[in-house]
Amino acid sequence: MLRASFWLTAVVFLPLGLLLYFLPATLAGAVGVSPLWLARVCGGILAVWGVFLIASASTSGQPHATAVGGLVGANLLSAATLIPAVIRQGESMPPGLRAILLGGAGVLTLLAVTALIAFPSRRSRL
Repeated sequence: MLRASFWLTAVVFLPLGLLLYFLPATLAGAVGVSPLWLARVCGGILAVWGVFLIASASTSGQPHATAVGGLVGANLLSAATLIPAVIRQGESMPPGLRAILLGGAGVLTLLAVTALIAFPSRRSRL
């Protein structure tokens, strides 16, 4: 279950990072991304994070506590960033885009909780 959480999170972050990194200027103007360099930096960070998650899920043993903490932290921070932004935009955002963003935040939160539950505690090893 823990590896599935890593893989599914990578499936979210890697394509999104690549999309933001290679975002055409015409699409950036239509979406409302103001400084294009900021979208490229964020896309690069998300793409690297997706590759890290794939590498963490592919390790032969159980993922380390640091990797699981990073997964949980990144997912919860991403959800905590998306939800207020979508709520603040309110009715000015298209309903389809609002549903996709809220659904993505929900999926990231669910994957973070799954990773926390699936990570074996130290007490179980005694």
